Amino acid sequence: MPLKGIPMLLSPELLYTLARMGHGDEMVLADAHFPTSNVCKEGGAVEIRADGLCIPELLTAILKLFPLDTYDENPVILMELCGSDKAKGLPVPIWDKYKQIVNASENREVQTLSIDRFDFYDRAKKSFAIVHTGETAQYGNIILKKGLVLS
Repeated sequence: MPLKGIPMLLSPELLYTLARMGHGDEMVLADAHFPTSNVCKEGGAVEIRADGLCIPELLTAILKLFPLDTYDENPVILMELCGSDKAKGLPVPIWDKYKQIVNASENREVQTLSIDRFDFYDRAKKSFAIVHTGETAQYGNIILKKGLVLS
């Protein structure tokens, strides 16, 4: 049975994980191509499956409950394009969607940081949780750093 005010996209497992996370903990929203199980096995992050969901909708639902860190200049981290995609000037329209969702949720301009694919994997290994989604957009992976709920 759904709860009032809780987006139905958020599973009980994901809600529990969000509640357990503390200030500065990071969560990865991984696309369908991300090696989630392997990265979790290597690093110990909690693996949560959300295979049928796209990241923009899930991101919107999560940010209704999850404050981003205001003490970090870059509480949102994206996976940088690899060299050949960068050379081609590959557009990544999903990033614009993410920025729009994040900025609307936070009521401010939130800075993002793009890091190399392998640095992203290393950071994901140290994250609190990785949510594996059904997102198929290229470079759809995103890391969120949890902030404080101030009353």
